[in-house]
Amino acid sequence: MPSEGFLRFEDIIAWQKARVLARNVYLVTKTGEFARDVGLARQMQRAAVSVMSNVAEGFERSSPAEFHRYVVIAKASCAELRSQLYLAKDVGYLSQGAFKELMKQAEEVARVLGGLRASIDRRK
Repeated sequence: MPSEGFLRFEDIIAWQKARVLARNVYLVTKTGEFARDVGLARQMQRAAVSVMSNVAEGFERSSPAEFHRYVVIAKASCAELRSQLYLAKDVGYLSQGAFKELMKQAEEVARVLGGLRASIDRRK
């Protein structure tokens, strides 16, 4: 959506940060005991992928209102992932250090998505 100042979704910082977060979620869910809990691992992977995918899909929609709607969905998926990170830590799949790093990344993605959402709101 060029009206937002971006030419491609890959230029959007929220998408870039969500991509890194998704990669890191995939890496951590494929190791140790975590890899055996296919349900939680897949759910976390899907939530992480949903964040970056919704930013991309919304960007390619034809209106600021649609882009806004997809950014809201992306932010909700990020909250879902943050909730799942707590469970993964609580059941021993994540060390305190890994939990803190992934949570820090997820919180940063949520913050940037919130800023993007506000920017779109101002232009609608």
